[in-house]
This record gives sequence, structure tokens and C-alpha cells, in this order.
Amino acid sequence: MLNLRTSITLLLVLAAQISFWTPGLSYEQFLTLSGYLAINFMSITMVLATRPAWLESPLGGLDSMYQLHKWTGILAAIFALTHWLIEMADDGLEALFGSDRSLKEAHFSGLLDSLQDGAEDLGEPGLYLLLFLVVITLTRWVPYYYWRYLHRVMPLIYLVLAAHAMLLAPLKWWQQPTGWLMALLILGGAVASLQSLTGQIGRSRRYKGLVQAVKQTSANITEVVCDMGKWWPGHQAGQFALVTFDRIEGAHPFSLSSADNDSGQLSFHIKALGDYTRKIPRKLRRGQAVTLEGPYGRFDPGSGRKNAQQIWVAGGIGITPFLAALENRLINPDQKHPAVTLHYCTAGALGDPMLTRLQQLMEQLPDVSLHIYDSLQGQRLTANRLQIHGSRVDVWFCGPQSLANALRSGLKKPSISLRFHQESFKFR
Repeated sequence: MLNLRTSITLLLVLAAQISFWTPGLSYEQFLTLSGYLAINFMSITMVLATRPAWLESPLGGLDSMYQLHKWTGILAAIFALTHWLIEMADDGLEALFGSDRSLKEAHFSGLLDSLQDGAEDLGEPGLYLLLFLVVITLTRWVPYYYWRYLHRVMPLIYLVLAAHAMLLAPLKWWQQPTGWLMALLILGGAVASLQSLTGQIGRSRRYKGLVQAVKQTSANITEVVCDMGKWWPGHQAGQFALVTFDRIEGAHPFSLSSADNDSGQLSFHIKALGDYTRKIPRKLRRGQAVTLEGPYGRFDPGSGRKNAQQIWVAGGIGITPFLAALENRLINPDQKHPAVTLHYCTAGALGDPMLTRLQQLMEQLPDVSLHIYDSLQGQRLTANRLQIHGSRVDVWFCGPQSLANALRSGLKKPSISLRFHQESFKFR
């Protein structure tokens, strides 16, 4: 589901592109506009795939960046399909709207003519492959392990379609802002594609270390401690890393469940939610190599608004960023921390190792109050139980989307200035 920030960003990106366009009604206008928007959104999608650090803050974190990446990819596929359909209906549209000869594709000779013919021929199969990859990504028909290898074909598809766009664009574009913008975006997309094909994405933020301990704390939760040595740059409570225990399996995002203490030792609490995470207790061993990329994320429970009521809500494994935030309070007692109410939802308090750790921390933090909801005892958290008592409220949420939706719905009150902070780990 689109959040407000991503929706606004998409509208601004679309408006910026159209502002460079010279309006008109003709078959060529419809054809070139759809192609222009398709390749531009595709270029933006490729750039976002490189995880540029300078975009994390304005976009609100890597999770928001990947959500934008997903939707620019969807729009690229929609405009590409529209471009193809318009071309298939050329006779009818020309009869209805007329023709604009100034927007006809450029005519070359020699090598460029051969390249233009090749680019035109490859456009249609490139579109089919693009649509296929978008569909399997959205529907999740293909397991992640196989999908990530299929997705690596995307830079090649992009380069083919970029060549198609540049060689078939009207010649006069290259003397106008329309062509300059498209060329700039294609240049960024081409550089991003080469980064992807050569394995350079995220390389400057990768750090190698060793697994120091692996402990299965419950039937479906494994605590993994990693020693990253002196090279780890440090992290903020609430951030996550892309963790690679197995090069063939690839990187997976896991929240850091420990605060940064300058020792280079980091911990993750990993819940068995799929085939890969279920295998971790059996396959991971002390001394095994690990690669972390990051830290990423802008989920910072300690950065709420001044004089706003601070409420933290965790569901199940969603307690991990809050464990790090609580540890951070202990490590930095001299910092001023606002009072917090923490609501923790668990499916069985009696054997919950996360609750045990949480209660140990709470004993040393009198300014944090804890409320526990055990679903096995029929206890459910609702918006009314959040105990709102001010006009300004910051809610930091990490847990199931269904719970987030229920709380958001119950907190829709005009008298409250609410900020609901939530990360999305649905990168696919």
C-alpha cells in the first residue's frame, strides 16, 4: 500500500517530467509521450535500485526508497505497455487525431541505421520481458531464491529499452529540455545498470565479520551475534542491515536488536518466517563469515517531537528495534530521553525470551512503562488501550500490518496531531 510520502513523491516526479513536455494532440504526441515517461520512470527505477545513501533522508529511509522503486517500476511498465498499444493502433489514432511530422523518429545511415533497426526490433521483446518480471515480482509466484536471479536480468532489459528510446526519439528532442532530461535520466540508469551487472551496488557500505554466537532462544527465534571488529561504522537504534550469511542465498534485511556500544559486536533476533530463516539455527555456526551492508533505515524511536506523547508499539519480532532503543538509553544515561509507554503484543508471554530480555531492561529504565498483551490469553491491543492523553502523539510501530491498520483506523481523531512511524520490509 502506498504511503503519503511515496504518493507525493510520485506525483512530483510525474509533474516534473510533464513540465518539460510540449503539449499537443496527435498520434506522435501520444506515442512519444508514453515512451518518454516509460523510459524516464525506468531510469529512475534503476537509480533507486543502487540504494543511493544521499536519498535515504529525503525519502525517509531505505524501506521508503524501495517502495518508491517498486512504484516507479510499475509506472514504467504501464507507460511502456501504453506506448506499445498506441503503436499497434497507429492507423486509427492518426485518422482521429492527425499526424505531427516534427515528432517522427530520426533517420540515420550506415551503422546508426543498423543500430536503429536493431533497437526497434528489440523493443517489443524487451517489453514482454519487462512485463513478465514486473508480474512475477508483484504476484510472488516465484520463490525469492529464484526470483533474485531472474531480477538480475533487469539491467540488460533496461539497456536494450534505453537504446530503443534514444535511437528512435525525434531528432529535435536533443535540442530541447525534453531530450536533455531524458538523456540525463538514461545516463543515470545506464550507470546504475553497470553497477548492478558488476556487483558494485552497496559495496562501499559492506563490512565483513564473523558469527560469534548462535542461540535458538525459542522454537522460532534465533539470536545471532556478529563480531564486525573496528571497521563497523556504528549504527542508530532502530536501524537494520542487509545480512549475508550465505553468498548463494544472498542478503536479507534484519533489524539490529542491540545498541551500538563501539565494540563492533552486533546482535540480530531472527524469526523463522520462511524457508531461509527456518534453516538458520541448523546451518549457522560460530566462526562463520558474515557480510553486513548498512546500516540502513530512519526508524528512530528516540527522535520524537518535543512535548509529544511517545508511544511504542511492538508485535512479536517487531520488538527488536525497541530492544536496541532501550539499550541505547542505558548506554547513554546522560542524554535526555522522553518518557515512553511501550505496548508489546506476544503470542505466549509464558515462554517468550524476548519478554524476558525486555523486562530485564525495564528494571533499569523507570521512565519507560510496559504493557503486555498475550494473544493466548485473549488479550488484544486496540487504539483505546494506547491511553492517549495529549494533543500531540508520536507512535512508533513495528509489527504485523493488520495491527497497524487497526490502530491507524482507531486513531483518526481531528483533535490529535498524530505521527505514525512504521517501516516496511516488503522490498520485493
